[in-house]
Amino acid sequence: MRVPGPGRTAYRAGMTTTMTAGAADHGGTGIEVRLAGESEGPEWQRALHTGFLRHGPGAKPSADWWRRHHEPGRFLGAWDGERCVGTFRSIPMELTVPGGAVLPADGIADVTVTSTHRRRGLLTRMMRRDLALARERGDVFALLTAAEYGIYGRFGFGRATRFGGLTVDVPRSGGLRPGIGEPGPGARTELIGMAELRRLAPELYDRYRRTRHGAISRPPDHWEEITGEAALAGGPPVPFFAAAHRDGDGRVTGLLTYHVEHRTTGGDPDATLTVLDHVATGPAAAAALWRYALETDLVRRIAIGNIAPDDPLPLWLVNPRAAERTERPGDDLWVRVLDGPRAFAARRYDVPGRTVLDVSDPEGHLTGRWLLETSEDGTGRLSPTTAEPELRLDAAALGAVYLGGATVPQLAAAGLVTELRPGAAARAGLQLRTATEPWCPDRF
Repeated sequence: MRVPGPGRTAYRAGMTTTMTAGAADHGGTGIEVRLAGESEGPEWQRALHTGFLRHGPGAKPSADWWRRHHEPGRFLGAWDGERCVGTFRSIPMELTVPGGAVLPADGIADVTVTSTHRRRGLLTRMMRRDLALARERGDVFALLTAAEYGIYGRFGFGRATRFGGLTVDVPRSGGLRPGIGEPGPGARTELIGMAELRRLAPELYDRYRRTRHGAISRPPDHWEEITGEAALAGGPPVPFFAAAHRDGDGRVTGLLTYHVEHRTTGGDPDATLTVLDHVATGPAAAAALWRYALETDLVRRIAIGNIAPDDPLPLWLVNPRAAERTERPGDDLWVRVLDGPRAFAARRYDVPGRTVLDVSDPEGHLTGRWLLETSEDGTGRLSPTTAEPELRLDAAALGAVYLGGATVPQLAAAGLVTELRPGAAARAGLQLRTATEPWCPDRF
């Protein structure tokens, strides 16, 4: 639920761009924006750590991290002579969209500009370069998690999912209701070691992420990094436990990873169990793992940093009031649609309808009039049209409503969508709504 982890996937050839992989952009400032070469890892990492205020300029880079993560065409840098003063990393991902289809996406991370070089347009140049290369690769979306709210809307990104958690007071909760999370015939929950976690988790998570729109893929070395088998940027992970749920046939259907902070109050146990990851392919496994956590000896509270907004856990408790929402001052997944026709053809829809959209896009990828048609059979499409527009919005608003998290009427009320024909916002809102809320288990 918390541990970051973008993924890798293959891509088809897509649109071409004049910004070829080997080209450099000087931007008329004397500062060059270009792809970082394999030998430039130490300088690129130094700029990254400086930009995020993690370490001083003398911080030692990780040759192992660079060796495992550097991919040609994926690491941009802004260079003032031989000094890197800006970083920008592109990560191949897959995004699950409503209905369960997965589409290729450009995950954007490690974006920094050194404080001595701010306000010179370096972020804009790196972003434009990356989005052009993403279209060239055939990516349907660009994705990111934003450190600051006000930066990325101007590039066409919209906040599409929410990030928030729960704190459960275990004694007050009364545990799960009778019959919820109790083992079925032959089913069991067991503690497993780190080697077994690395073996079981990738396949289970890949099954799980296809059941939750808004989820992203995780890279092959994600589990090696979090278990300490491979170097993790920012230092070693906190030691943790892992519990696996198996169904009656012995198949792993859920995983829970957590660590425990031990303390006593007045001589009595008062430990906090902090959930790192809770992944299950169905409600039976999900509930069984929550029952395991709630019944762990010495634990008086459960802290869940990131949980789906509509997760049923509170309603499974004898006393739902014991689960208090802990909204964090941050967002979750920001979505930027790059290929409108592919994006809207891939997802599913619950309500038929027709709405004409007039979309503005600062980068030009979506600019124009589009007809959003959805059918009784759940299919839909977005196609160019010359019809009179009914809604006016920008690319950021389109990204925000694509997964069904934000709604068109909500954005219209906020002045982020303009209704040109009465009733169009409500109609488009019904077309794009989803039965469950989108949620991304990871930050990156």
